[in-house]
Parts: sequence; structure tokens; C-alpha cells
Amino acid sequence: MAKPRRNVKFQHRGSGTDARRPSFSDISEGSSEPGSPTRNGNESKDEKQSGPPPESEYEKKRQTFITRTIWTLVMIACFFGAMFMGHIYIIAIVTAIQIVSFKEVIAIANVPSRARRLRFTKSLNWYFLATTMYFLYGESVIYYFKHIILVDKILLPFATHHRFISFMLYVFGFVFFVGSLQKGHYRFQFTQFAWTHMALYLIVVQAHFIMNNIFEGMIWFFLPAALVISNDIWAYIVGITFGRTQLIKLSPKKTVEGFVGAWIMTMFFGFLLTNLLMRYKYFICPVNDLGANIFTGLQCDPNPVFIPRTYQFPAWTQISRTFTLAPMQFHILVFATFASLIAPFGGFFASGLKRTFKVKDFGESIPGHGGVTDRMDCQFIMGFFAFMYYQSFIAVYKASIGGVIEIAINGLSPEEQLEVVKGLSKYLYNQGVVSEKVRFNHPSSLMMILRSRANTE
Repeated sequence: MAKPRRNVKFQHRGSGTDARRPSFSDISEGSSEPGSPTRNGNESKDEKQSGPPPESEYEKKRQTFITRTIWTLVMIACFFGAMFMGHIYIIAIVTAIQIVSFKEVIAIANVPSRARRLRFTKSLNWYFLATTMYFLYGESVIYYFKHIILVDKILLPFATHHRFISFMLYVFGFVFFVGSLQKGHYRFQFTQFAWTHMALYLIVVQAHFIMNNIFEGMIWFFLPAALVISNDIWAYIVGITFGRTQLIKLSPKKTVEGFVGAWIMTMFFGFLLTNLLMRYKYFICPVNDLGANIFTGLQCDPNPVFIPRTYQFPAWTQISRTFTLAPMQFHILVFATFASLIAPFGGFFASGLKRTFKVKDFGESIPGHGGVTDRMDCQFIMGFFAFMYYQSFIAVYKASIGGVIEIAINGLSPEEQLEVVKGLSKYLYNQGVVSEKVRFNHPSSLMMILRSRANTE
């Protein structure tokens, strides 16, 4: 008599999941998946041979480094090419950065709107961007080109009522937003509304001040940008060499040693770069010709901040020697300090934002670098600071042609404007600027004489 075998189990048609007989769909789905095990638990030899070999970690890093290096050189070439070609090309680049950065920041919070299928969410974002850019660009154009805008018959109404037009455009968008609210989605829609306005302020408004820096002189655009880039490079070099103490949890690789070391090296770099740029009027002159480039140059009376002065050491130092420096070389130490100690927090803010939405980069606009916002996170706040510092401590305020024309148009009646022109014509005649006394039988007689004088010269 045979002994019964123990621990031997037989399959039964029970109701449990493990005991269920596999259906045709289960077998077909399992066999259709690439690399799925066979019924015996072994991998298919054909699939194992035909599959591509996994890329090693070294190869991935090597490819990323090559891509990053190539695109870094491309960006540097485009930047310097645009800067030497003229201010209008740099303005075009800043505008493109402005739009792409706004798109990237909006995109990381706009993903849920696709699932909810809310109408006009994206359209309102772009409408508010267009309205904001119309207002900011209009302010800059009117301020720097009053002498052209205010004497044009078509552009004059847009210039004198620019702020009201901009406000009404915003109000239309606001009313449309309220009208598009849908029950059950209020919280989400108001969150999107607030997010859009935050992006407008942090990106579009700050980029507007960078554009104003370009109009004030190329040095006020290039120098702050170069200081941020220099600080980033030196923070990496000093950090990997001497870094031991973590600076902030948002960026674990940032060290206190790299932070302080980069500050010192950035001040030294800024001092040398300022000494070089001050020698060229193309960099220090405000824009009076958008067609100018590095070859044609610009002409102006330099701001006193670029003129060297002789200084003496304080009495308490007991040093009797003097030294000669331009005031700008002292101001650059403040710029370098802000670029080293404050501007990096723009990057930390961006890091916190990405961690909030659990994304690595803001986008993939630049291969190997991520999004445009990933490269510009510190530049926005630095450009804003450069504008405020320049307007507060460096700018020289004097009457301009555009300013005088604006006051005359907005503050004087046509009869008073005519008296001003008569008074100017008499003054110019007495100074010998015009060869004959202007008689105002025709309003354009003065302009005709001045134009003929300019042609003869």
C-alpha cells in the first residue's frame, strides 16, 4: 500500500483569485508586454537578444555634458552677437526671454486645467500677458522717445491716453474672468488668477526694468548680467574646492564657503570689467539711435560717474598718498555684493517653486539646461536692482527735448505754445543760430530755417 504524499496541493476551481483559471485576455496581455515572463517564469530569449543594451550612467552624464557645453557656447555667441549688433537686438532677446519664461512658469501650474477642461484659462493668461506688456512697453517708448511720439499725429492720442487705455484693457480681462467662473471650480480658477498675476510681477515687470537698463546704456544691462554669471561660476569652483558647510536646504549643493568665496571673486571681477567697459561710449551712452552698433558707436557727454577723480586716503589711515578712480568703480562693489549675496536667493526661490510642483526644471527650452527660467531666475531680480540703484544714485536728471515737448503739449494752450516758439525763435536769432528773424506768418517757418541750416552744416 502506497504511503500518502504530504504537502502536495492540487488546483481546484475555487472562487479565489489565485485559483482562477487564466482567461485568453490574461494570456494575450501578458504575452504582448515586452519583456514579460513566460508561463515557466523564464524570460524570452528572443526578446532578451533583440532589446537595446541599457545605457551606462557614465554615458548619460557624458552626453548631458556635451549637450550642455554646446548649447552654452551657442547662447554665449548669440548674446555677444546681439549685443554688438545693436540695442534693438538685445531688446528682442529680452522680450523673447520674457514671453518664454512666463509660459514656463504658467505651465507648471496649468496642468490641472486640461483635466478639468475649463474654457478660456490659457486664453486669459495670454491676454493678461499682452495687456501688461502693452502697458510696460508703452511706458518705456513714451519716456525715451517723447520727441518722436508726441509730435506724430497718429501716435499722439495713444501716448497721451496710454495709461487709461492700458487700464481699460485690464478691466476687460478682469470682467471676462469673472464671467467665466464655473460652479465647482471657483478655488481652482482663483488660484490660477493669482498665479498668473504673480508670474506677471516676478517675470514680466522685472524684465521690463531690464529693458529700461538697456535704454540707459548697454553697461547697465551687461554688467549686472555678467556679475550674476561670474558669481555662479565662482560659487561652483570655490564650493567644490573648499565647500564643507551647507548653506540652505533648498539647494543642498550650495555651501557657505562657496557663497563667501564667490562674493570676493565677483567684486574683483566686477572692478576689472568696469574699468574695461568705461572706455567705450557704446556701453556708457544712453540710446539715442536704435540703429547704432559696436562699429558705429554712440556719442554723448559721459555721466560724471564714469569720469575719474582723485581721492585721498582718510586722515586716520596716516597715508598721505592719493589715488585716481572713477566713482563707478566704487558703485560696482555694491552691484557685486548684491549679485553675490541677494540675487542667489532668486535661484533659491525658483528651487522652492519647483519642489512645490515636484518638477526638476521649468521646461526643456534649452537642451541640457532645462528651461529659460532656470537660467534667468537670478537675472530678473538683479536687473530690477540695477535699475533702482541707477535711478536713485547715478542717473543725472536734466531737461530733455521730449520732456520739454511733453510739458508744452500737456500744460500749455495752443496760443501759449505759439508764444513759446516765438520766444525760442527770437533767442535763436539773437544767438546767431538762424540767419534771419523768423516771422510767424506760417507755423512751420522756424522748422524750415532750422532744417536748411542743418542741411548746410
